[in-house]
This record gives sequence, structure tokens and C-alpha cells, in this order.
Amino acid sequence: MAFDGERLNACRLIDNQAESRFTSAMKEQIGLDRLTGLIAFARAASLGSYTAAARALSVSPSAISKSVQRLEEHFGLTLFTRTTRSLTLTPEGRDLFERAMRILHEVEGIDQAAVASRAEPSGTLRVTAPLPIGLNILAPALPRFRERYPKVNVDLRLGDQYSDIIDQGIDVVIRVGDLVDSRLISRHLGPNRTGAFASPHYLSRKGTPQHPHELSDHECVNFRYQSSGQALRWAYMEGERSIELIPEPTITIDLSDAVAATLAAGGGIGISPNYVAAPYVLRGELVPVLPQFVMERFPITALWPESRRGSPNVKAFLEFLAEVFPSPAPWDQAIADCMPV
Repeated sequence: MAFDGERLNACRLIDNQAESRFTSAMKEQIGLDRLTGLIAFARAASLGSYTAAARALSVSPSAISKSVQRLEEHFGLTLFTRTTRSLTLTPEGRDLFERAMRILHEVEGIDQAAVASRAEPSGTLRVTAPLPIGLNILAPALPRFRERYPKVNVDLRLGDQYSDIIDQGIDVVIRVGDLVDSRLISRHLGPNRTGAFASPHYLSRKGTPQHPHELSDHECVNFRYQSSGQALRWAYMEGERSIELIPEPTITIDLSDAVAATLAAGGGIGISPNYVAAPYVLRGELVPVLPQFVMERFPITALWPESRRGSPNVKAFLEFLAEVFPSPAPWDQAIADCMPV
């Protein structure tokens, strides 16, 4: 019996020691520094640099570096292969990144559920859009949105580069075209109509062309895509046949607003989205020409993460976008009213 009692006491001692070690380990695992380290590591891995991660999290690059370093010391692993230009995940880092993202997405879901329980939109709404749409359509409309929802602060980021909006914490992204991503919900906002334009001064000097074949006798301003470096192809219908041409440009520019400004200054004939050209047309600085080039390109689309479905901020902004992009759009109507017969 004495042997059994000693064995029982020994087992209890072992159990107590094991419980103590487990409790200590759990405290370390859920420590605030460990969570901040995982967040810093995941953001740096997603964006490819400490600087980009620091910008996204509103901290210094050194803070990101130190957090990742402490995480590496804790796990006894090298998470990144570092060069002067980039970060590359090691195999161990890739495995930790996948696990960390699952945890952070769960945390994000909890946060969104808590946000959705609020009756009134508030806090920060992060939106990204191409620069021409942001400059010509969204930015002028944001004061109206703020008047309606004064507790919402809008963080608008402009650029054509598509990135993982979930990793960057974006609430709503506006893009031209339909982006396929099973994690995102999309809504069609409106058509992206384009046409050919020139200034009255240029046309009085060079004459008004009646057919695309006459462009060889004119100065042309063409658009170049920043993403691919390719020149815009000018498409039109000849009967039932679709024809594309790239005119010999006198000026090539990689920003739609700069194309329109150049045309308004008498630079020649060029293609522009209606929402960019419309203010110039209303002021009499541009007129539509060559109706053969009027076409509807990829639609303007709003996308948002599935996890933001119940967010009051996102719901409010999507309802507002329906007002900002009415049908027919005022910019399309302005061009149609001035279109040559």
C-alpha cells in the first residue's frame, strides 16, 4: 500500500508540473508581443517588404523588423531570406505564414462581427480605386458621403495595381473589369464608355475627320497602359467587321487625365473615358469626334471581401455608390448630347 501511495503522490507531482508547464506555455503563446509579431510577419510576407508592411500598419520599418526578429528567436526559426531589395519566405516561414493567416482571418471575422453589431457606420473605411475613377468620380463625391455618415473616416487609395485586398485590409475595391476571386463579392456599378475627342481649336486648325482612315492626316495623342506598357488599340466597327488600329502618335501618355488635358490644349485627337472627358466637354474645351470610336469597354465593378458582408460601413458605401454611378451616368449623357450626328 505504501508503494501505491508513493506512486500516487509522484503521479500528482508530475501532473502538477505538467500543468504548470502547459499554463506557462499558453501564457507565452497568447502574449501580446507574440500576436503583434505574427501580424507584423504576416503583413511583411504578404507585401514583400518591411517598409510596405510598416506603411500598412502605421508603424516604423524598424518596429516590423524587431517584431519579426523576436518571433524568429521565439520559434528558433529563420522565417525570411533577406536581400537588399526583397524578402523571401523560407520553407518554415511559408508554413508559419499559412497558419498565421488562418488565425488572423478568424480574428478579422470576429472583429467584423463586432462591427456589424453596431447600428451606425463608424470608424475607418478603406477604399481603393484606379486614379482616374478616384479623381473624377469618387473624390468629388466623398464630402457628401461624410455629411451623411460623419462618424466614418474614408481612407481612399488610388492606383491601378491590383493587390490582395484582404491582406491589406481593404474594405471596398473599385476596378474596371470583372476580377475573379472566390473570396470577393462583386457588384456592377456601370459601363465604362470611351470615345474620340479633340479641342475646337485643333479642329479649326486641322479640320474634322469623318472616318478613321483620315487619322493619318492628323496629330494623335495615345494612351499607354502602365501595367503592360502596351499602347491602346483604337477599335471601331466597319459594318459587321471589328477593326483595330494604333495610330502613329505624336504624344503618348500613360494617364487618362493627362491625355484629356493634352487634347484640351490642342494636342490632337485621342481616346478618353467619358467620365474623364465630360467636364472638358461641358466647358467647351473638348468635343466628340469620329462616333465610330464610341464603345463600351470593361464595366466598372465594386468588390469587397466576404468577411465584410455584414459591415455597416461597407453597406453604407455600397448604397452610396449606387447614387454615384446612376443609369444613365451624367458623364455619358453629357457626351451623348454633344455627339455629332
